[in-house]
Amino acid sequence: MNVHLTPELEQMVQNKVKTGRYNSASEVMREALRLMDDRDQLKTMQKEELRKNIAAGLKSLDEGRVVDGGEFFAQMEVELDEEIRIEDERKLKEQGARQ
Repeated sequence: MNVHLTPELEQMVQNKVKTGRYNSASEVMREALRLMDDRDQLKTMQKEELRKNIAAGLKSLDEGRVVDGGEFFAQMEVELDEEIRIEDERKLKEQGARQ
């Protein structure tokens, strides 16, 4: 099999070989294809997880278990403010202990 690469991609492959991590352009291409396959598998798993989450959300909606969006975000803001306050207090205590 022959593969034609743009000059930029060919240079990239040659640079990878020059680093010494790969012994040949073929090794670089095999690794690139393995990584591409890994990425494709990850995307497939992420899509499946998203579909499951959407289905669960729709089921909750059908069962009447819903939360008003405004109320949800207001509660998240309250929780975030509390986390920030706790972190600020922790930092102040650390600074006081150093002095």
